Amino acid sequence: MSRLRALTLAGLLCASAVLLSGLSFPVGPTRCFPFQHAVNVVAGVLLGPWWAAGAAFTAALIRNLLGTGTPFAFPGSIPGALAVGLAWRLFRHDGAALAEPLGTGLVGALLSASVVAPALGKSVGLTVFMPAFLASSLPGSIVGLLVLTTLRRLGLRGDVGRRCDENKKGSLPL
Repeated sequence: MSRLRALTLAGLLCASAVLLSGLSFPVGPTRCFPFQHAVNVVAGVLLGPWWAAGAAFTAALIRNLLGTGTPFAFPGSIPGALAVGLAWRLFRHDGAALAEPLGTGLVGALLSASVVAPALGKSVGLTVFMPAFLASSLPGSIVGLLVLTTLRRLGLRGDVGRRCDENKKGSLPL
């Protein structure tokens, strides 16, 4: 996949996350947004970990600028996108979608509780972030898996995935 195609697909996925950002619910200091996690799954599989993380960062930034996100959107989305992309590279199996809750629910919650919350002057522990992030990322990863399954059945996913595999320019270097 050329860098232009990867950038275009990342932009479309980011735009879909931003457009669906109104469908979120507040939990403590965060806003849980399952569709971001669905986008992370699709981006991680189709684009790889670095493009997926870039799309997650961009969506979180735009959501914060529009007022539909919180600073917790960054640690709540980027680790999950990275986890899916890395899991897909390792296993090449749809089960990579389940890495999203691991990245978000564990790593993202830990970053939120230990870095972001104290920086914002909030005293919120891991016991608040982990259930909130898992409540958002588990259904989101299932939706993302359903989207990938639908793309494969329509014959679209294989074409995009094959292009990513044949041309490593679609993935950013470590």
